[in-house]
Amino acid sequence: MPVADAPEDAVRPTQAVILAGGRGTRLLPLTATLPKPMLAFHGRPFLEYLIEQVRAQGFTRVLLLLGYLPEAITSHFGAGSAFGVEITYAITDVDHDTGTRLRLARHLVDDEFLLLYCDNYWPMDFQALHATWRGRGTLAQVVVYANEDGWTRDNLRVADGLVAVYDKSRTASGLKGVDIGYFLLKREVLDLIPEENVNFEGAVYPTLVAGGQLAAFTSRHRYYSVGDLRRLPLTEAFLKRRPAVILDRDGVLNIKAPQACYISKPDAFTWVEGSLEAVRLLCKAGWRVFVVSNQAGIARGMMTREDLEAIHEKMQADLAAVGAGVDQIYVCPHGWDDGCDCRKPKPGMLFSAQRDHCLDLTRTPFVGDDERDVLAGRAAGCPTILVTGTYRLLDAVRQDLLKT
Repeated sequence: MPVADAPEDAVRPTQAVILAGGRGTRLLPLTATLPKPMLAFHGRPFLEYLIEQVRAQGFTRVLLLLGYLPEAITSHFGAGSAFGVEITYAITDVDHDTGTRLRLARHLVDDEFLLLYCDNYWPMDFQALHATWRGRGTLAQVVVYANEDGWTRDNLRVADGLVAVYDKSRTASGLKGVDIGYFLLKREVLDLIPEENVNFEGAVYPTLVAGGQLAAFTSRHRYYSVGDLRRLPLTEAFLKRRPAVILDRDGVLNIKAPQACYISKPDAFTWVEGSLEAVRLLCKAGWRVFVVSNQAGIARGMMTREDLEAIHEKMQADLAAVGAGVDQIYVCPHGWDDGCDCRKPKPGMLFSAQRDHCLDLTRTPFVGDDERDVLAGRAAGCPTILVTGTYRLLDAVRQDLLKT
């Protein structure tokens, strides 16, 4: 059965401001005649995905700050009615930097607003983002990618939920994490922008950091970008949004061994009634299927990695016989007290699947059978489904997954 989320606080910003005025020189020649937020993915401009995102998260008004080739954007989006939001525009000189665009638009922004750069897409959970900011009580909050995978160069360091160090040059020691162009701001922050033509972060972050007024919302979910030609293929794969599901193994796919025991041989692997058919239905419908499984029996010496591989070969062979299969299996082989990041309820395996396969975890259900699975799914931002003895995987597939 799906696990419900808590209701969102009714008091929240409803205006999103998107900086979309740069020349996009790193994307030449693609941007010679087109602004970078209008680069198309699956027949839709990148900016359309951002506007769709903020609308889905409850924003009703969007202010676009433009400069380079603004007509390409205004002619496509108009007043926003076709996209479910009200869109207004502030068009300034093409050579204005981000801070200047924001300063000149101060009279158009709400007391509190969401600010986005048009370069990046991060699967935002605004309810969680807003609740964290409210709890901090700061003038501003920035989303920070933890960058555990070295996706980009670090440019800041977080301590106790606040940005403690910001270095635009990315050369300071001890940096860990990078801001990704998603902010929550009070309008008074714009008063910190000087009159000259300046970059927003470079001009404002030092003052906010010095005053303890820049909160950090740290995310391990990779963001996707149109800021670099090398990133475009991965962004294309991410925005394709092919449906995917992540499954726990024991108790979801196969019958669990007794407590403190393990399925250690292929002949001990017995499918839960209906689970083989459930995976077949998912594969037939075009879903990608991934499995994440705690297997502490390896660390405890009760089975070997070769034993586990043989079990999974048997599992895949059974699936192949009905025209199905699992795309990839992720395993935590560590013991209960090893302190690893992959053993559920920690979400490490889910984030590994996300990065390996360009998943959007906010759109990727995770199906488990106990509280550790629920906690891992929630920590990763997945819609989480709990199966039981009377609500099995096949029920979840028929009643929930294939009806969405």
